Amino acid sequence: MPCFKQPKHFQSLVLLHWPLSYLGIFWILQPLAVYLLFTSWWPLPALYFAWFLLDWKTPEKGGRRSAWVRNWCAWTHIRDYFPISILKTKDISPEHNYLMGVHPHGLLTFGAFCNFCTEATGFSKIFPGITPHLATLSWFFKIPFIRDYLMAKGVCSVSQPAIDYLLSHGTGNLVGIVVGGVGEALQSVPNTTTLILQKRKGFVRMALQNGAHLVPTYTFGETEVYDQVLFHKDSCMYKFQSYFRRMFGFYFCIFYGRGFRQGSIGLLPYPLPIVTVVGEPLPLPKIEKPSQEMVDKYHALYMKALTKLFDQHKTQYGCPETQKLLFL
Repeated sequence: MPCFKQPKHFQSLVLLHWPLSYLGIFWILQPLAVYLLFTSWWPLPALYFAWFLLDWKTPEKGGRRSAWVRNWCAWTHIRDYFPISILKTKDISPEHNYLMGVHPHGLLTFGAFCNFCTEATGFSKIFPGITPHLATLSWFFKIPFIRDYLMAKGVCSVSQPAIDYLLSHGTGNLVGIVVGGVGEALQSVPNTTTLILQKRKGFVRMALQNGAHLVPTYTFGETEVYDQVLFHKDSCMYKFQSYFRRMFGFYFCIFYGRGFRQGSIGLLPYPLPIVTVVGEPLPLPKIEKPSQEMVDKYHALYMKALTKLFDQHKTQYGCPETQKLLFL
């Protein structure tokens, strides 16, 4: 089991799961709202659901972010627990729009969440004039209350209309896509650097269509904060995981970390440093209908830039000199 430090405050352990706790609260609000429809309080949920229908297209038209939500003090406790930080290697000009590849997915994507969905690590000060968005599964934005919580943090739908809108309206927008997707979660085990990227080229095509620059990033430590139980591809459990993925859009992973007491096992992640290194933007031309050859060309350049970024910083953040990125 990895070594870890004892958190300074018990409060840090509790607040660590606040993002999940808030999601739980918003899930509870849905049956509560339905219940209120049959009480004297019925106008409140009725008004919300009417507004919900009128507001249906907002997630695909830039969303509705909230500086107040992004600055909640809970996010600083999450940042300090590991700790989480972001490293800028090159300036990013607000005169362009950017499509950022987020690697690796990890199990709960702590690094991308804290760095791009909150101001806990000072994104706006590090990258002035840049507005970050992190793309996630589209069906989240069809769920009442959940959609509002996600949009407030700057999360957007991973659908093409939503991303195209952000990359074609104004400048200074940066959209992060976890390219490996949920499939990469099964690769999230300590001491591995395996990315599902070899055949993932849709994000390059979208960047070309909008003339957006590609930005490689790599989050060191993301795969180290949990241990995961892996199953053989012929096992019943692996088949169940695949079925669950087809039904719900993400994998049912069995993982564990530390408990509330020193040396115990639980669902809290190991408090190990997580550092997101943001690489140099790769300029792309704007091509309305890029050929497959053009997509392949810039995809290869992106993988080369990502490999270079990883190799330049791997020893600084705990990887051995011989460690290589493996593309599946």
